[in-house]
Amino acid sequence: MDYFLQLSQNDILQTAVISWLAAQILKVIIVFIIDKRLDFTRLTGSGGMPSSHSSFTVSLAAATGFACGFDSVAFAVAAAFSIVVMYDASGVRRSAGQQAAILNRIVERVGKDDISETGKKLKELLGHTPMEVFAGAILGLIIAIIRYV
Repeated sequence: MDYFLQLSQNDILQTAVISWLAAQILKVIIVFIIDKRLDFTRLTGSGGMPSSHSSFTVSLAAATGFACGFDSVAFAVAAAFSIVVMYDASGVRRSAGQQAAILNRIVERVGKDDISETGKKLKELLGHTPMEVFAGAILGLIIAIIRYV
């Protein structure tokens, strides 16, 4: 029971979660502005502007730096984790999303509506453009600065 209390009082984790939530809410707002429709699936979905993965990990690293020192081992680990996540989001996951889009088009052109392996189209919105990653990183940094400075 004490662990739940400790988690609820962890300012660094709170900062990261707030940053993730802000990015997810911004995705809904951006889709509404651009597409003129409310898409609440963006609250939990991956991909899109801004990257919530980048926002979460950068705010985690920045908050760790503010709380523990930018010369601490904890900051170094959090910063390295953040870099790996952002690289993956704009590289591997983005490529996987592009490949899914191509495969979905091939299945549609062949005329097979029955996708027996998955039962549905492959998820295309997986990764991020470099701009989406950058925007998420800036959002995460801003939220950490607001909470700590």
